[in-house]
Amino acid sequence: MNSMKPVQAASMIVSTYNRPAALSLCLQSIAKQTVLPGEVLVGDDGSGEETLRLIEEMKRNFPVPLVHVWQEDRGFRLAKCRNRTIARSCGEYIIEIDGDLILHRRFVEDHLSFARPGCFLKGGRVNLNSKLTDTLCRSRTLPHIHFLTPGLIRRTNAIRCIPLSRRLASCYQKKRIALGCNMSFWKKDCLAVNGYDEFFEGWGGEDYDFADRMINRGTAKRHLKFSAIAYHLWHDDLHMQHREKNFEHLRLNRQQKRTWCDLGVNQYS
Repeated sequence: MNSMKPVQAASMIVSTYNRPAALSLCLQSIAKQTVLPGEVLVGDDGSGEETLRLIEEMKRNFPVPLVHVWQEDRGFRLAKCRNRTIARSCGEYIIEIDGDLILHRRFVEDHLSFARPGCFLKGGRVNLNSKLTDTLCRSRTLPHIHFLTPGLIRRTNAIRCIPLSRRLASCYQKKRIALGCNMSFWKKDCLAVNGYDEFFEGWGGEDYDFADRMINRGTAKRHLKFSAIAYHLWHDDLHMQHREKNFEHLRLNRQQKRTWCDLGVNQYS
């Protein structure tokens, strides 16, 4: 933990949209962390009343401040939602997840222990099948999930081995450059590239682009393999209608080696 300031300097951002059962499990798993963030901000892309009621109820006994950042439902606008939530955050370090994850109890601890100045962290996830997901969402009771739990997909991602993770942190390579559902970064590095590019609407590309611009600016990528384990609740692939447009924009940005986006987080400062 000597690589960063006290844990009160960390904000956790949780992105959600109209999936209160999954969000309930996610928030329960955050509340049970061995090391807590200083605050949790739920970035809400236009969910309805059930999500609002859930957050208001959980605020009463949540171990750290729980902030609801809501925006009007005008389609899938995850990049905008993340920017608005980043702008509201107080921490110098940001841990970013999606609201359909159940976190290993050492998830925050792992992110903070691997944090280094001038770097961002990219984690992965363990997928749950539809049957297990349905069972958990119906119960809304936080389960104990582990490597041998029936219903896991890509089961090896559920192995936590810190010595191996430290060995791989700076050298493990994977085709996907980043997953916005499990990553962390210094807020100042995020602001230096103007956060997420709000050109991206609908599924895909906004997290790759964000990581690209940080790397182009000189922020190094570190990998969280065999640490910071997150269990991803199953869902259908939705909001794919802008996929081609998004990835063409990503291709052009990569070609230009951009470090800044025009429609970014500075709109909310």
